[in-house]
Amino acid sequence: MRLFRRSSCRVLALVVGLAACREAPAQGPAQKSPTPAAVREGFRVETLAEGLVNPWALAFLPDGRILVTERAGRLRIVGTDGKLSEPLSGVPDVFAQGQGGLLDVALDPDFTSNRFVYVSYAEPGAGGAGTSVARGRLGASGLEGTRVIYQQTPKVSGGGHFGSRLVFARDGKLFVTMGDRMAYAERAQALAMGQGKIARVNADGTIPADNPFTGRAGAQPALWSYGHRNLQGAALHPETGQLWTIEHGGRGGDELNHPEAGKNYGWPVITYGIDYSGARIGEGAEKAGMEQPVYFWDPVIAPSGMMFYTGDRFSGWKGNVVIASMGTASLVRLVMANGKVTSETRYAMGARVRDVQPGPDGLLYAVTDEGNGKLLRVSPAR
Repeated sequence: MRLFRRSSCRVLALVVGLAACREAPAQGPAQKSPTPAAVREGFRVETLAEGLVNPWALAFLPDGRILVTERAGRLRIVGTDGKLSEPLSGVPDVFAQGQGGLLDVALDPDFTSNRFVYVSYAEPGAGGAGTSVARGRLGASGLEGTRVIYQQTPKVSGGGHFGSRLVFARDGKLFVTMGDRMAYAERAQALAMGQGKIARVNADGTIPADNPFTGRAGAQPALWSYGHRNLQGAALHPETGQLWTIEHGGRGGDELNHPEAGKNYGWPVITYGIDYSGARIGEGAEKAGMEQPVYFWDPVIAPSGMMFYTGDRFSGWKGNVVIASMGTASLVRLVMANGKVTSETRYAMGARVRDVQPGPDGLLYAVTDEGNGKLLRVSPAR
């Protein structure tokens, strides 16, 4: 990969590797990624800010500034001039070990009137840690009146698979994706436990009356779907308003899903992956009563943030899914038609990409998961 630097505005013009678009063949009941071969293509990537320590997520403020989380527990604002703020106050204490720490950040749909900011994080406590969500009002120096509105229970030991993404539905309900905490025990299948699930709550943390498990004995009423491994990507479809997610598999088996109320997505009973040791996991790839992924990757891409592109700056991209990939150090673009993937393209970024989000200008913004992490802006080459 060739690099060209224009130091006056800290621009990297990257000639990036582009994976060839091929039709993704069906394999059994789910579509498998074709592992596209590389060809050459170019687009422009600018470094807007650097010096972030393992940035995890980003969210645009209405004035064009950008909130960025750092996994160690810091929330910062990147100014329109690229300057990093000091860490904001009011952020809850986090369990910053392994994959744990400060994770996603999202604005309330009514942010302009209420100034609410939501963060998901690994919360320490009795028994270990768990994925939690807190919200506070954004003030001059940080979050004010911060309080926890959702807690994954029970807390368990270990530092892996916390998830977590925050997505507001069109009706104002908040989806919270949560990992299984890295255990083959039946946590993800147990409705009495929060691990390996998606939760759906009201913006204040109360439980919607129409949640699928409300009133069911032995089930947590906040749960929306279950049988997930480690969901680190989530977004609403721009036309249907449906939730779509991406989750990590083992060795193989990263999945694209659109989780529906009350449904079981199989982990760890069914999967297209195997254990890192090479051992089989569960009972195979299919079982009655368990949902199949829309699309899966083998080998994996280690996906994290995702988005649907709705802008006009990238010709032919409208409606496409764009994924932050850590394993392939790239952005991965999926062309969709009638709820299926018709082609996959990979754009090499040269670093682990943790999150990608659309900007108000129709360009892409991403953060790299590094000790000297960067906030990047991606635009067409011409």
